[in-house]
Amino acid sequence: MQNVTAVAHRGDPYRFRENTLDSLRSALALGADAVEIDVRLTRDGVPVLLHDETLRRLWAHDRPLRALSADEVRGLTRGAVPTLPEALLATEGSRVMIDLCGRVDRRSVERTLDVVRQCGAGDRVYYSAHAEAVLAVRAADPAAEIALTWTSLAPPRPAVLDAVRPRWLNYRFALVDRDLAARVHHGGYLLSVWTPDTRRSMRRLLDVGVDSITTNRVDVLTALRGEILRDGIELDGIVRGDMVRDDVVRGDVVRDAG
Repeated sequence: MQNVTAVAHRGDPYRFRENTLDSLRSALALGADAVEIDVRLTRDGVPVLLHDETLRRLWAHDRPLRALSADEVRGLTRGAVPTLPEALLATEGSRVMIDLCGRVDRRSVERTLDVVRQCGAGDRVYYSAHAEAVLAVRAADPAAEIALTWTSLAPPRPAVLDAVRPRWLNYRFALVDRDLAARVHHGGYLLSVWTPDTRRSMRRLLDVGVDSITTNRVDVLTALRGEILRDGIELDGIVRGDMVRDDVVRGDVVRDAG
């Protein structure tokens, strides 16, 4: 359980605005193994970090991102919406899950992958999205690491899995139980879930055997993971101590019998 990958959803959004450099850095400082970021293209084809179609919720500008140039976005947000290269530089040395948002087409996928390559980050970036988007990723990069997002209890069709060739199957956390986890692992895939934010939900998912948890509360997850690791070490020490004592007792019995 202690080996579960802790993925920070949009960074550390309880402390900093989501998908900003401060949010990403904070998540990594809290012990995240990876950060999840949402990527969209501006009008002039620059990949930037934004989950929504517009700047309204986070930046109080009801302007569609696809209608704005990168310079216009920078001006409206005072430079606070990072470009993908800025985010990759800020997370250098750490894993990054890129969630491909919005209307994903071949151009946006290829542009995003090109930037990742140019930044020399191909070995630490992986991509999550629904089937249509990750099919475009697979077509653009046969070696890309993919987490296929799936929102149904019915398993992905074999034809989809054969075409996408994901490493991960990525489920909404409430769908996941022991049977689903066993099915995913039996198929040879790793199991990723999003986005449990309570300790109770995280503990349940660790108990059923998920491989990765994407959460808004990476501080809670890393603390829980640490507790489980410490408890496991303590339990192992107790068991080993009992075994040693049993060996000593058995030796005494043998000597007495002799």
